[in-house]
Amino acid sequence: MGRDEMQKYFLHIFIILGLSFASFFVFERLNTEPPIDNSLAYSDFIDRVKNKQVDKVEIMGQSIKLRTSDGETYETFNPGDGHLIDDLLAADVQIRTKIPQKQSMFMQIFIAWFPMLLMITVWIIYMRRNQGMGGGFGKSKARMLEEDKLTVKFTDVAGCEEAKEDVEELVDFLKAPQKFQQLGGQIPRGILMVGPPGTGKTLIAKAIAGEAGVKFFSISGSDFVEMYVGVGASRVRDMFAQAKEHSPCIIFIDEIDAVGRQRGGAGMGGGNDEREQTLNQLLVEMDGFNGNEGVIVIAATNRADVLDKALLRPGRFDRQVNVGLPDVRGREQILNVHIKKVPAADDVVLYDLARGTPGFSGADLANIVNEAALLAARSDKKEVSMSDLEKAKDKILMGAEKRTMVMTEEDKFLTAYHEAGHCIVGELSPEHDSVYKVSIMPRGRALGITMFLPDQDQYSASKRKLESQIASLFGGRIAELMIYGGDRVTTGASNDIERATELARNMVTRWGFSEKLGTMVYGEEGGQPFMGYAAKGSKVSELVAQQIDEEIRSVIDANYQRAETILQDNISVLHNMAKALMKWETIDKTQIDAIMAGKEPLPHPEFPSHELTKANGADIESKLDAAVLA
Repeated sequence: MGRDEMQKYFLHIFIILGLSFASFFVFERLNTEPPIDNSLAYSDFIDRVKNKQVDKVEIMGQSIKLRTSDGETYETFNPGDGHLIDDLLAADVQIRTKIPQKQSMFMQIFIAWFPMLLMITVWIIYMRRNQGMGGGFGKSKARMLEEDKLTVKFTDVAGCEEAKEDVEELVDFLKAPQKFQQLGGQIPRGILMVGPPGTGKTLIAKAIAGEAGVKFFSISGSDFVEMYVGVGASRVRDMFAQAKEHSPCIIFIDEIDAVGRQRGGAGMGGGNDEREQTLNQLLVEMDGFNGNEGVIVIAATNRADVLDKALLRPGRFDRQVNVGLPDVRGREQILNVHIKKVPAADDVVLYDLARGTPGFSGADLANIVNEAALLAARSDKKEVSMSDLEKAKDKILMGAEKRTMVMTEEDKFLTAYHEAGHCIVGELSPEHDSVYKVSIMPRGRALGITMFLPDQDQYSASKRKLESQIASLFGGRIAELMIYGGDRVTTGASNDIERATELARNMVTRWGFSEKLGTMVYGEEGGQPFMGYAAKGSKVSELVAQQIDEEIRSVIDANYQRAETILQDNISVLHNMAKALMKWETIDKTQIDAIMAGKEPLPHPEFPSHELTKANGADIESKLDAAVLA
């Protein structure tokens, strides 16, 4: 529920309460006797009767009206005095009695229940209105964009050429449907775009509408879901009704997995579930008895595995378009689109930036350009330089630097050896990704970081590569043990151990890299009933589970020993790299290559020399020299 709807909701509640209190007040006044203008105390009334100053009285229920001998009239309360009549007769007072008017039973019931009936009536009207019988929650939240407002074209979409080709014929059909119809071809009713977040699925949908020149309805899957039963289905009906009035047009449903998840399963959820009602209505509208000619549904999701099978069949979503992460050429094209929005310096080489960002999505690349512009503005620059883009990439890859975090020289000393251990083992292991940067500057939740980046886009991993990754993960812990010994080793390698164990487990149980267990998948993960899948039990016996543990231990031990051998054979490189990290805090690939070759690394213009301080009366330089001698 949006903020405006929430305000309207509470406004209606306040109106209902106000009307209720007002009705209670009115009918309370109606049931209350009006105040007496010329009242007389009952004791004074009796005194006047005994003094024979009263000529006439009229008794009506709890009210007594009297007229005195001098012609004045009064009114007093009748307390039900048993001697009153005798006193009046003794004083020769003319007595008249009158039966009080009584309200009918219907009127009494009506007066008593009118406030409650008013509340119920207002609430029913409000609910009917919210469920689509007068506008409100039941109305579609889809935003319609006119043709002249759709300025996105295919030239604005870069890095996903295959996906563009899959949807270009849809534009041709919207522009010239007779060309396809004369051959018996039918326009696809729906296109499902699947891919990781930030790859441009929404942008492609806008480009389709912009190229075709048709109206564009945009809505999110979560906009169908409300707290009231039937609202989602009502919104689906209203959305398609609007779309048919403006056909040909495109309906774009973003994050359709919010409403299109698998129905039923594992005995959870029922047919009357609100989400399932919404999904059922969507299925009917997309391919039911009533056609939706000229209405094309484009949906986007990064969780196609949880969608209902009835939603994915031809006739509803006839085509699935995979929008994957861009390759190096695609990344360069995307950067070229975004760099036009900022003033770029002459030293910017987009290919180098694209080559150093494998696995980045279009949104990530746009974020790099934006962060670089912010960094340049912060430094009072007029243009965005290559160094700004590199710093922005480092910030996104490794997190923001925590320069305010106070670390002792001892902690930096230990972190330097830890990160140097990762770097050296990774550099000397076969098929391992190349090191990008090593830093002992705290970033995010890490005290230091060693960043590896592949030289080119990779789509699979060999057994040798996986084993090298496991070995490099243990390099930090082994370096700590070699310098400090087992009694001073820290918890800094906890995440490294966890990742190494996960890799080894997948190699044995999922990827078939165990000669002893063969090419089988062991220990299927349990299903998730809330996603519509039945729960699965373990399919491994106790004997096989023990063999799996032994194989995992074997993989870990072998690569641990390999990493230990590498560091022992390159102990001088380990000391030199730790010394360089203590001096500059961050070293890049050029400096790392010099250290690995046994040369003195040159200072980097962006990494100023870190002035070494004294800790516990001893200079860090002497500690480094002592470690080298040890």
